[in-house]
Amino acid sequence: MQEPSTSAVSIDPPRTPAVQSLSSSYRRSSSSGGVIYGDRFIPSRSSSNFALFNIPNSNAGSSSDDSHSAYTNLLKSALFGPECVNRGNGFQPLTPDKVVSGGRFVSRRSDGNLLWESPPNCNIFKFKTEKRKSLPSLSPFGFDDQIPVCHSAVKAPRKVPRSPYKVLDAPALQDDFYLNLVDWSSHNVLAVGLGNCVYLWHASSSKVVKLCDLGADDMVCSVGWSPRGTHLAVGSSNGKLQLWDASRCKAIRTMEGHRLRIGALAWSSSLLSSGSRDKSILQHDIRSNEDFVSKLNGHKSEVCGLKWSCDNRELASGGNDNKLMVWNQHSTQPILKYSEHTAAVKAISWSPHLHGLLASGGGTIDRCIRFWNTTTNTHLNCIDTGSQVCNLAWSKNVNELVSTHGYSQNQIIVWRYPTMSKLATLTGHTFRVLYLAVSPDGQTIVTGAGDETLRFWNVFPSPKSQNTESDIGASSLGRSQIR
Repeated sequence: MQEPSTSAVSIDPPRTPAVQSLSSSYRRSSSSGGVIYGDRFIPSRSSSNFALFNIPNSNAGSSSDDSHSAYTNLLKSALFGPECVNRGNGFQPLTPDKVVSGGRFVSRRSDGNLLWESPPNCNIFKFKTEKRKSLPSLSPFGFDDQIPVCHSAVKAPRKVPRSPYKVLDAPALQDDFYLNLVDWSSHNVLAVGLGNCVYLWHASSSKVVKLCDLGADDMVCSVGWSPRGTHLAVGSSNGKLQLWDASRCKAIRTMEGHRLRIGALAWSSSLLSSGSRDKSILQHDIRSNEDFVSKLNGHKSEVCGLKWSCDNRELASGGNDNKLMVWNQHSTQPILKYSEHTAAVKAISWSPHLHGLLASGGGTIDRCIRFWNTTTNTHLNCIDTGSQVCNLAWSKNVNELVSTHGYSQNQIIVWRYPTMSKLATLTGHTFRVLYLAVSPDGQTIVTGAGDETLRFWNVFPSPKSQNTESDIGASSLGRSQIR
């Protein structure tokens, strides 16, 4: 018995036009009329049912109102391109009968010739990337290139002049790490201790006035202006503390209590703190008749650094015992002790921008700047500067600070906090840069060294503009003598 053919017994399910088109794309006619099946799958979209997108023909009857028709055309334009909206027969995608030659679309006519066509602007069912076109503002579809992008210019780093704009000769300026012989008042007057005398340099006029002479058997070891800038405290080598009225060049009083030289001074309103080689810190209330109102003991060697916090609540002290201590207004014992430095701590400065942020610097063996949070009693950071740290001062205008150095590079460095990146390294002094003071406008610093010179540098910007020139006489360049 002859077995029936497979085609005679197979029952094929009814095919939709889409399924039929997929099946027909697998076969092609040969010259002999037979069917040859290929190994490529080429989809045919000519009979695809785009009604599945639920997009009615734009030429449909007047059953839909004008607003619905306008939205439909806009939707079709966004999906298939504007060329596909006004076609009577709807969207006609490319079929396998159309080929691409040389980047252009080609279709075959009934006579076998090629018909060259321009590619339709279609945004769907395409494998090639094209540049997006802007759509009308009413389109419900938005593209990224329609969003305005603001390209802000990169801010250039601030330039710090590398040379001092003024140099003053300061004969007999001592080369002693433990002294503090330069201070700048809020009235724009610079006080400098030279030998046994104190001189006042008025920055606005460059006028020099001799304030006092301590005598041949005494030496000036420290100077410190009151917050109001009217009175100057002078610490001497014999342990006496003098208070002078700067405007009248008249001594007001002399306070005793220290047995050895007074190398550090710090003001807090009417309270004056003094640090001495006798290892003690005395608190003097200038309103009181007593020489001092309290005595702070904690250091085991000479006190060479003193600074009150910006809110006048805490006093930081540094000593030759390598210790940094913090005191409050009423304590006679330190509330915080730090022993991380390995050399004398003279450089001390409180940040005016962040409460409780304290910076300190160590001597020749240590060479480090350390940062502390006295509110949480935390050591924040340590930077090895490579040379002895003599002074530190924060800028009140920007979050930056300046440090001066001794052995072995004798440089001045401007730092950006908290990254501690160097904005500038200034050189010029030939000895250790032992003295530092900041102008009342916060833009200029003056440095002093054992080379018996005072150098003025513009290192910080003004609060309003970084290009504003300081009003302390920056235009008067040159070299002059302070006495």
